[in-house]
Amino acid sequence: MSNLVLTAPLKGWIAPLDETPDAVFAERMLGDGLAIDPLDSTLHAPCDAVVTTVHRARHAVTLRAANGAEILMHVGLETVALNGEGFSVFVKEGQTVKAGDRLLGFDLDLLAQKARSLITPVVVTNLDAFEIIRRDQDRELGVGDFLMELSRIGGAEMAGSTAEGEIGRAVVVPLAHGIHARPAARIAETARKFVAEIALAAVNRRASAKSPVGVMSLAIRHGDTIQVVASGVDAEAAIAAISELIEGGMGEGAPVAVQALAVTVEPPAPAELPRDGVLKGVLAAPGLAIGKAVRLASADIVVREEGQGVAHEEAALLAAIEIVRQRIERNAAKGDKARKAILGAHLAFLEDPELAAGARRLIGEGKSAGFAWRKAVGGYVEALRGLGDRRLAERVDDLVDLERQVLRALTGEEDEGAALPPGSILLADELLPSQLMGVDPAAVAGFATARGGPTSHVAILAAAMGIPALVAVGGALLKVKDGATLILDADSGTLRVAPDAPALEAAQTALAQRQQRKAAAQAAAHDPCVTKDGVRIEVFANTGSIGDALAAVTNGAEGSGLLRTEFLFLDRETPPDEDEQARQYQAIASALDGKPLIIRTLDVGGDKAAPYLPIPAEENPALGLRGVRVSLWRPHLLKTQLRAILRVKPLGQCKIMVPMVASLDELRAVRAMLEEVKREMGIVERVELGVMIETPAAAVTADLIAAEADFLSIGTNDLTQYVLAMDRGNPELAARIDALHPAVLRMIDQTCKGAARHHRWVGVCGGLASDLAATPILLGLGVTELSCTASITPEVKARVRSLSLDACRDLAARALDQTSPEAVRALSKSFGA
Repeated sequence: MSNLVLTAPLKGWIAPLDETPDAVFAERMLGDGLAIDPLDSTLHAPCDAVVTTVHRARHAVTLRAANGAEILMHVGLETVALNGEGFSVFVKEGQTVKAGDRLLGFDLDLLAQKARSLITPVVVTNLDAFEIIRRDQDRELGVGDFLMELSRIGGAEMAGSTAEGEIGRAVVVPLAHGIHARPAARIAETARKFVAEIALAAVNRRASAKSPVGVMSLAIRHGDTIQVVASGVDAEAAIAAISELIEGGMGEGAPVAVQALAVTVEPPAPAELPRDGVLKGVLAAPGLAIGKAVRLASADIVVREEGQGVAHEEAALLAAIEIVRQRIERNAAKGDKARKAILGAHLAFLEDPELAAGARRLIGEGKSAGFAWRKAVGGYVEALRGLGDRRLAERVDDLVDLERQVLRALTGEEDEGAALPPGSILLADELLPSQLMGVDPAAVAGFATARGGPTSHVAILAAAMGIPALVAVGGALLKVKDGATLILDADSGTLRVAPDAPALEAAQTALAQRQQRKAAAQAAAHDPCVTKDGVRIEVFANTGSIGDALAAVTNGAEGSGLLRTEFLFLDRETPPDEDEQARQYQAIASALDGKPLIIRTLDVGGDKAAPYLPIPAEENPALGLRGVRVSLWRPHLLKTQLRAILRVKPLGQCKIMVPMVASLDELRAVRAMLEEVKREMGIVERVELGVMIETPAAAVTADLIAAEADFLSIGTNDLTQYVLAMDRGNPELAARIDALHPAVLRMIDQTCKGAARHHRWVGVCGGLASDLAATPILLGLGVTELSCTASITPEVKARVRSLSLDACRDLAARALDQTSPEAVRALSKSFGA
C-alpha cells in the first residue's frame, strides 16, 4: 500500500509536539505528530477516512484512514473541561469523510479565554504500525497544505484495529464509576495470568491490559463501549476472562450519571483566613475533634539527572521497588478491609509494566534511577490530571505516593513520620495514604487538607480509622499557624481556627458529653436492654465476618440481626461450595456464643456484582436482578446456601432472611426450597424464615407477607432510596437521602401495623438502627429489634433504657405528620423521654 499524506486540517502556524505545553502530547504518550496554533475556527479532515470517535466533549475527533492509520486531532488543551461549550460537530461516528471535509467548528475567542492553550495536536496514535517519514516545519499553513507523510512499518497492522492473529470483543462497561484504580488493578492481575498480548482500546487510544496505570489513563466511563483485543496462544481465553471480569461489574455495576460521579473540588487558591476564623470544607470522615494544628509538609526529594551506568541504575531501581513492595505487603497483611484494598491497588501500580518500561527507557538514555522513575510516574500524573474526570484525578495521589516511596527507598531516607503530640489535628495541602498510615492514630484527633476529594483513598482510610476529616478546605488552610487551637466539626464541614472562649467551651462540652455517654454506655454494654417502663427491646449487631461477630459480643450485642453473606461470594472467580459456607457460618455462630444469628441469603446484583454471575445488561440494575431475584434466577446457589445454613449447630440458632422481596410469591418460592432441603437433610424442627422489607411493594403489603413470614426486618438504606427515588450512591443527592424522611417513616409504620395483625416481630437492620435520633421513633412505631453497627451497640442500648414506650409512641405519631426529615430530626432532638 502506498504512503499516506496528511494535509493541514486547520489554518495556522505549525509547531513540533515538543513545544506543546502538555506532557501527554509533548512526551508522545498518545502518539507522534505535529501541532498547529490555529488562525481559523474550523477543523477539516486531513485525508479520506472514517470517523471512529467524536469525543463526548466535542473537542477531539479520531479518523481511521483506508490503510489503517489512526489520526487524532485535539482542538486546544484542557478543552475537555468545557464539556462541549463553544464547539459544534459536523460529522458522526462511522461516517466516511473526504480530505477537506468539515469535522468540527469552534469559537476561537471563547477558547482563547477559557482553554489552557489553543494549540491543536494532530497525532498518529498507532505508531507501532506506522512511522512518520516526512513532516512540515515551522511555518504558516492553509487548510489542505502538506502536513506529514506516513509509511507502514514492515508488515505491521494498525494498533487500534484487529491485526492478523489478533482477535477482539466489544464490551459495554457497566461499572458505575468507570475503570478507575481498583478495577484497573484487577484487570491487570487477570491479564498477567495469560501469555497473550492483551489490550483495551477506548476512544482515541489503547493500553496494555497488563498495565493498570495505562488502563486507568484511558478514562473509561460507565456505559462506554470498548474493545478487548489480544494475540497469542491463549488470546481467546484471555479475551473471555477480561471481558467477563468487566461485564461482571467487579462490584460496581449500578448505573450512575457521568456528571454525578464525583464532587467537584477545585484546587486551592491563595487566600487569607476569614475574619470569623471558620473555614469550610467537604466531609471526608465524620466526627468532632478539638486539638492543636500540626502542619505536614513533605520535603522535596532531590534526585540527580545523570546516571552512573545502565546496569547500576536498573539494579538500584529494582531494589527500591522491592523494598516498597515488601513494605506494602506487610502493611496490607495487618490492615482492615479498606487498607488492604487501597494497598492492593498500590501494589498493582508498583508492578505496572508500563511504568517500569518507561523508567528503563530513560535509564537507557543515561538518566539516574530516581530521575527516570519520577519522569515515568510524572507523565501518567499529568495525563490523569488532564482527563477532566475528578475520580481519576483523585487517584493521582496514589501515584504520587508511590513515586515518593520509591524515591525514598532509592535515597535511603527513612519515612518514619514525625512524632506527634496527643490531640494533633493534621493540616496539609494534600495528605497521602502512606502518610496517614504512618502516623500514630492515638495521637491524631483529625485532619484537614486544602486539596483532595471525598472519594480519595486517604478519605476512605480516615473513615476506616475513625478519624474526623475534611478535604478541599482551600488555600486559606495553609495560612493556619502551627500550634493554633482548632475545632474540627467534620459533620458540619467546618474548621474553626483560634476559637473564642464561648465557642471552645461549647465544643468541649459537646465532646465531653459524647465521651461520657459513650463511656457510660460501654460500661453497661452487657446489661439487659429494657425500656424504662419494662418493655424488652433486642439490640443486635450487623456482621460480615468472624471479626465482626467477636466485636458484636465485646460491645454487648445480643445477637446478629444481619449476617451479610456476600463476604463469601464476592471478589472470587467461583462461588463458595457448601462445605466452605458451612464452616464460615459455624465459626460466626460459635463466635456469638449461642446468641441468635440471622443470616441473609445472597444479596448480589445492582452495586454488588460477582464475576461468575454475568447478569445480563440492564438499563437500571438497581431495579433489576437483585437479592432474592438472583437466588431464584440461579436456584442451585440458593439451595447450596440453605443446606450450609442448616448444617450450623445448634439447629435453631440461625434464622434465615430473604433480601429484596417485592411479593409474597418470592417468599413462597424460598419457603418451598427450604422445606425441600429440610426433607433431604432429615430435619423436622422449625427453622424461622423472615423477609427484608426494602421495597415499597413489600412495605405496603406487609400484612400479606407477615401472614407467611416468621419475622420482618426493615433494610432502611434501600427502602429510603426506593421511596425517595434517589440513588444512594450519588454524591450529589447524599445530603437529601435521609431515612427519617416522613415518607420512609410512613412505610415503616405500615410495615409494623401489617406485622402486628399476625403477631410478627419487626426489626430494623439498615443504617437507621445506628442513628440515635431515630431510636425513640422506631420504638414508637412498633419496632422491637434493632441491629446496628457493633461499635455503637452500647449507645443504642443506653438510649433504649432511657425511654418509655408511651412517650415514644407520642413522638412517632408527631413525626409522621412532619413535612421534612429536618423537621423530624428537630423534633427528636427536643424529645424528652
